[in-house]
Order: sequence, then structure tokens, then C-alpha cells
Amino acid sequence: MKLFLGIPTRNPSVYINPHHTLKQYHRRAKMAFICEGKNSWPELVGADGDVAAATIECENSNVNAIVVLEGTSVPLDFRCDRVWVWVNDEEEVVKEPKIG
Repeated sequence: MKLFLGIPTRNPSVYINPHHTLKQYHRRAKMAFICEGKNSWPELVGADGDVAAATIECENSNVNAIVVLEGTSVPLDFRCDRVWVWVNDEEEVVKEPKIG
């Protein structure tokens, strides 16, 4: 469990950086609500990564689903047109894919 502004949260997409201001966190939280179409795919956890990416792009044509091996460094900026699909060595989705 992580802390977001001193409040426990189970949301793994909340990235805590001690150098960011409260205003920056509020802006990031609001961005998730302005993106068009479906924005998360919890049902794909455990699925094949490539199948998951194709499903995501089919269900929301505004995004590019990118399959990434767990532990790989990725940019931390928020984008409405990107979904990281985190997979393990067996190419199974290990985290809920979300816009960001």
C-alpha cells in the first residue's frame, strides 16, 4: 500500500515524488478523468500480453497499448493515448492496464 498525500491508497498508478507540489498531484489525478473511452482493463490481468494489447486498442481506439516487461524503466508522464501492458517472463499481464 502506498501513501498519497498522507492517505493510504491501493492505486499503483499514483506516483509519489517528494519534489512535486500538491497542485501537480491534483492535476495528475484529474487527467485520468478527462481521457476519452475506457481507461482501465482489470479483466486482462493474467492474459497474454499481445492479446491484451490488441483487446485494449480494439476497445479504445484513442490509445496505443505498449507491452512492457515488468521492471523495465518507462517515462512517468501521463498521456491519454498510452496504456502500459506490464508482463512477466511468461508474457502474462501482471498489472491492471490503465491509461497513463
